[in-house]
Order: sequence, then structure tokens, then C-alpha cells
Amino acid sequence: MRLFNNTYTMTINGKALTTNRVIKVINPANEEVIASVPDAEKEDLDAAVKAAKHAFQEWSRKTIEERSDFLCRLADGINEHKEEFMSLLTLEQGKPRAGADWEINGTVYWCKEIAKQRLDVEIIEETLEHIVERHHTPIGVVGAITPWNFPVLLAIWKIAPALMAGNTVVLKPSPYTPLCTLKLGELAREILPNGVLNIVSGGNELGQWITEHPEVSKVSFTGSTATGKKVMQSGASNLKRVTLELGGNDAAIVLPDVDPKAIAKDLFWASFSNSAQFCVACKRLYVHEDVYNDVLHELVEYAKSVKVGDGSDPESGLGPIQNRMQFEKVVGLIEDTKQIGAKFALGGQVEQKTGYFVPVTIVDNPPEDSRVVTEEAFGPVLPILKYRDYDEVIERANRTSYGLGGSVWGKNLTLAKDLAEKLETGTVWINEIHVFSPSFPFGGHKQSGMGVENSLDGLAEYTNSKTIMVNKK
Repeated sequence: MRLFNNTYTMTINGKALTTNRVIKVINPANEEVIASVPDAEKEDLDAAVKAAKHAFQEWSRKTIEERSDFLCRLADGINEHKEEFMSLLTLEQGKPRAGADWEINGTVYWCKEIAKQRLDVEIIEETLEHIVERHHTPIGVVGAITPWNFPVLLAIWKIAPALMAGNTVVLKPSPYTPLCTLKLGELAREILPNGVLNIVSGGNELGQWITEHPEVSKVSFTGSTATGKKVMQSGASNLKRVTLELGGNDAAIVLPDVDPKAIAKDLFWASFSNSAQFCVACKRLYVHEDVYNDVLHELVEYAKSVKVGDGSDPESGLGPIQNRMQFEKVVGLIEDTKQIGAKFALGGQVEQKTGYFVPVTIVDNPPEDSRVVTEEAFGPVLPILKYRDYDEVIERANRTSYGLGGSVWGKNLTLAKDLAEKLETGTVWINEIHVFSPSFPFGGHKQSGMGVENSLDGLAEYTNSKTIMVNKK
């Protein structure tokens, strides 16, 4: 099938739909309009939900093996078109080829691995007279809302477990990065039964309609904490189940026994991958005073070797900020950091040119209460902070309303593990970062979210627990 042409349509009940209203999609590297996509009306969402609810009756009754087969076929379809997906992803999101490769190949892998997961019937009690079983039953129509930083992979993080559990899906991509997701819907029209996966595009209003819709039984949302709170509020109308993967202000702690030169590359990519548009990027780097100057020096030197530019340029290691709104937020944070008199070890000067480019910016030991420390930049701005005492650094690292991820770096693994256990986060990496798997549960503590994604726990998020008890007498 010819998938990658210049037309973009929504997928509702297995059919292509357009609208009179459109949203223009911008290439963040040059600010040019690259496409126009449908801007759904309330009636379009109602039609998508109706189709999903109708399809649920048959889809939920299919065997787990049948649903697994459909999911594997979807993965094969993505893999067949992966080069086109990668190019389109760079065009709409801005990430360089290496990042697009990681995301699209990861999407295929996730799809196939989730297809292997099973929530078997659990026998809780069995005697000659009595048996108690726990079953996992599908919830119904799932409303999935995805962000613009990893639009394809995070869509599959929701689609795959929802479908495997027997649900049907209505998915809304970010209006900033809808293109790959709409093409994913176009591909699904050729593979999945009508109504099982519906893709609708639109702005914030559409997201609110999904979370309020009385026939949507669960919402899975990835985005900001502020929006996540609104999702919870509007979903309360019919007690929707919710999975929320929200913001973070992840701390990394560097112990005094590290080799500064050897660790600089890992710390750089921990902090700046995807131009730091990454919920679990290191956003506060705490370095022990004994190695602070050396780590700062080596990190700055490595950063100078990474080119920030158009993701389509093979020499670019980092791309632009994805959209103007986020670009202006990051620029505002840099300006605030200048106004408080903080010292820049690198960067801090945003050139007035076409494209949403922000240079790698490293701030040298700013005050703990400064905005650059307390706020999630979601852009390539990193404060490096000096510490002396381990109890002190744990207290500072935990002094946030977020609790998504964190990391500890050092040769003393006993000490590193002790510190990791004290970090109030859903994930902690030691001497590595951004290691994910369909088998590893991922979720946040505090205001970084509710529920988990991935693993059997993540699959269970798309089910209701049902207990069946039988008196055999």
C-alpha cells in the first residue's frame, strides 16, 4: 500500500475522514508549514467513540492469541514503512536520525513484545469445596492522549496494551506532531477490524472532549502535570480509570569516586537526549564538591563537540525545540537565570534566527531556589549543583513535587544503592539511564503521575479485576 503521500486523514471506524477545519503543522527547524491536518469537531469524536464501543463487543471476545496476531501484524506494517516513518518524524518533531531510528525501531519492538504478554487467570484458593479465581476483564473504550516529544513510541505504549487487554481505542496525538500518528491510523485501517483503533486529530478542546466523554471508560494520558490534573477532574464525571504519566524534575547524583572524563559523555546524553525534551532527562545534576570542577569542565568540553541543528542534517546531534510555545518557555527560563546573576559555564545566548534552536546551556551552581533548578525546563538547560554531604543531597534531590526518575553515578555500588533507595521516584538508574523495556514497570511518584506503563502491571492498568468464587458442593 502507498502510505506516505501528502494527505493526512483521521481514522474513524476503519475509514478516512477529513474536516472543514484544519491545523497547520510546522517544521520546527525552519518554521515552514509542512502539512495541514483535520481539526476534529465534537461530532467526529462522538463518531469515533461510537465506532470503538461497537467494535468492543467483538474485539473483547477474541482470544488473546487472535489479538496478539493482529498486534504483530501492525508491528510488521510499521517495520515495513520504518524509513518513511523516521523521515516524517524528523520533519515534524525535529529529532535527528539517531533519535528517530531509536523511536521507530523501539515502536516495532514494543508492539511485538507487548503482544507476548498474558494476564493469566489467578487461582487464589482451591479446595475440594471452594475455588476463588481472579480474572482480568477489558474496560471498554480507552481514550489515549499522547505528547509531542515521542509521538509514535508513546502512542504504541498505550495502543498495544489497551488492545491486548481487549479494549478498543480512540487516540488523539499532539497537534504539534500528528503526522506519523495519522499515518499509523492509515496503516491500521488495512490491518485491524473497523473501529478497534480510531485516530482523531485536534487541539486542547478535543482532549477535553475525550476526558469528559461519558462513553470513554478509561483515559491514558502522557503530558504535563497541570494538564494531568485537569484530566483527573474531567474524568471524575463517570469515574474513568486513569493512567497519568506526567512531568518530572529528575535529579542525578554524582559520587566523588567517578572518573570525570569517562563519565562526561553519559552525563551529557542523560541530560540532553532529544534536546532534553524528555520527561526522564536529568534536569538537576548534583556533583560532589571533590570532583565538581573536573566534572563541569569535562561535561562542557564534551558538549562543545555536539552540533545543534536541523535534524535532517547528518551532522546534527541535537535538534530544535519542537514548538514555539515551548521554545519561548525555555528562552524565558534562560533570561530569568541571567537576571539572577547565575554563571553560565556554556551557552545562554539564543540567536535570533529561523527555527526553534536553543544552544546547550549549562548553569554553574545556581541557587537551589532559582527557577532553573525548581522548574522542569524541557529544553537543553541544565543546572549543575555542588554538594558535600549525602544526607544533604538526598534532601535537596527530593525537595520537589515531582517523583518520576533519578540516577546515581559512582563506583561505590553499596553507597549508590543506598542513595537510590532514598530517592522518592518511580525509577532510579545506577550508572546508566533511560533503560526501558516492555517488561519493566514505569511510573511516577508524587505529582509525576498515577499508575504505571509497561510490564504486566501496565497491561493490568487496561483491565478491571474480577473475582469469581464457586461453591462446589
